[in-house]
Amino acid sequence: MEKRILGRTGLSVSSLSFGASSLGGVFHDIDEGRALEAVYTAIDGGMNLIDVSPYYGHYKAETVLGKALRQIPRDKYILSTKVGRYGKNGVNTWDYSGKRAQESVYESMDRLGVEHIDLIHVHDIEFQASLPGGLQKVAEETLPALVELKEKGVVSHVGITDLQLENLRWVIDHTPDGTVETVLNFCHYCLCDDALADYLDYFEQHGIGLINASPLSMGLLSSRGAPAWHPAPKPLVEACRKATEYCAQNGYPIEKLAMQFAVSNPRVPTTLFSSANPDNVRRNLEYVDEPIDWQLVKDVQEIIGPAMRFTWNNT
Repeated sequence: MEKRILGRTGLSVSSLSFGASSLGGVFHDIDEGRALEAVYTAIDGGMNLIDVSPYYGHYKAETVLGKALRQIPRDKYILSTKVGRYGKNGVNTWDYSGKRAQESVYESMDRLGVEHIDLIHVHDIEFQASLPGGLQKVAEETLPALVELKEKGVVSHVGITDLQLENLRWVIDHTPDGTVETVLNFCHYCLCDDALADYLDYFEQHGIGLINASPLSMGLLSSRGAPAWHPAPKPLVEACRKATEYCAQNGYPIEKLAMQFAVSNPRVPTTLFSSANPDNVRRNLEYVDEPIDWQLVKDVQEIIGPAMRFTWNNT
């Protein structure tokens, strides 16, 4: 597995990384034994960055992941989790206060069974944008609280996540240089949306490590098709359906092409995908180890055509 440097953090991360959201059983029940095997398969396959959040499954993902991590040497993985989004009994909650952020870090460490967090991110900051204090609260309260934990040695690096790239840039521009060390963005470097490419110079100029997520665009780029809950506009859903059919006709699963495309750019240090199925993990490892068909990429993006870069608001 190719390793790349994650911005100024200096961390050497695998080009393909493991997202643990599926371990929370967000969309369907999981077989915990298989879920644990998925984590072990990812590590054995060379993936060394694992990303999770207390929000995924309302603490379940961290709890299940913690069971796996107790069986893996600590130097085998780089651990990322988040603060700001939570939930209980099926009800989503948000709290970007500095006090809650610090409490959340310690709670996550307890669930995960670790004494240190490598990367801590403020989760989906666009939700705070609509709350009292707006994004300024993230810049002036949430992030300083996490930097304080960094100074104490509880966490190593601090970052932010969001679907909306402009929010990431706003917070970086309104905090002291070096405060934001990493950003996690999803659905903006994949076959149907490469908007992240417009921000690569900016992130590099600020020494920020970039984590790309959701190479299948939350299921748009999959043989199963977009799930019913998907917020994408209908023209994009239809374009991706046609692209999927075209790939199938050429004997090349769109999932394979999508995974290969997502990891193809060396300026994007790592791409997260999530699965609680070890077979899917093995398959994706095989996909990224094979050369990409760039002509097929061109064909697919021509099919998607004017729907390229269509996006949506986070929910």
